[in-house]
Amino acid sequence: MRFLFVRFLGKRIPIADYVAPMICALFGLTSLVLARAPMPNAAHPGARSVMDAHNCYPYFGWWNDRIDRALSTGTPLAIEQDLLWYTDKRTGQSRSIVTHGVPSTGHEPNMRDYFFEKVRPVVEQALRSTDHHDWPLITLNLDLKSDEPEHLEAIWKLLTEYRDWLTTAPRGAQIGEVAALDVKPILVLTGEADAQKAVFYDRVPVGERLLVFGATHTHTENITAAPDVIAPDAPDNYHRWWNNAWNVIEPGGQPNAGEWTGDKEKRLGDFVAYAHQRGFWIRFYTLDGVTMQEESCLGLFHGYNFGNRAAAEQRWRAAAKAGVDYIASDQYEDLGRMLKE
Repeated sequence: MRFLFVRFLGKRIPIADYVAPMICALFGLTSLVLARAPMPNAAHPGARSVMDAHNCYPYFGWWNDRIDRALSTGTPLAIEQDLLWYTDKRTGQSRSIVTHGVPSTGHEPNMRDYFFEKVRPVVEQALRSTDHHDWPLITLNLDLKSDEPEHLEAIWKLLTEYRDWLTTAPRGAQIGEVAALDVKPILVLTGEADAQKAVFYDRVPVGERLLVFGATHTHTENITAAPDVIAPDAPDNYHRWWNNAWNVIEPGGQPNAGEWTGDKEKRLGDFVAYAHQRGFWIRFYTLDGVTMQEESCLGLFHGYNFGNRAAAEQRWRAAAKAGVDYIASDQYEDLGRMLKE
């Protein structure tokens, strides 16, 4: 075997002896840079389409397995929790409960036990992992049925107890300055009501962390209007998503939707493109497809039902193709399976 040499300080040194340490050093430096590079995550509009588990809580003591069903589909996913400020007529004490609204009995679960402690194993495992590419793993979608200041303050207090799990952003001096997110396993979204903004944003001191993000204001007086008419405002540090009923795509609503057409698909695509170009996550609710006989047994609402599985699946696929961030349905397993396929 023949060797090439270089002369260093009057000595002949084999090139292999000279180059090999340089190569090792180069690979070591590259590994160090890669190790220190931040892991990417999915916390930006258009990154993925996830199943949004609509009304993921019991009704009148029925369907207690809804959150287990939702979590069985795997992450990432969204889970909707409807919250009401309930006052016990006997004791006069008030508390936040997970329910679709009145009438309520007071036996409904609270969000700490029903949601946060239920997802604890998922979150704690995620926090031990170095793989953050799917973060946030769970989007908690709050649908508040009452906006009393006491209710909002109770929700904020609960969120602060789990703040280490939550995706946050610093509260700047100007709401128009959109700060970078510190992404964690859970992202919390809430509605567009100004009363919610007053507690979840306005009261937060400058420099402290925002724990929940609101929806942009929508103007649906004319549901056939263009996307920029329905949601004209730009995103800001608090308003980061856009929530839509399906009738802005099919004005007849789910029960009267008729055939899925190219014009409808284009309108859906226009909404999603507009949202993502503006910097919003976009959600559509609620895309169900069962027979009328199954509605009551499954706890589905007629106004959200296309009437059969094939019609719903056609819309699920169209929504995923368009890049809808959150596709809400009561058919958790079926939609979740389709999206993962």
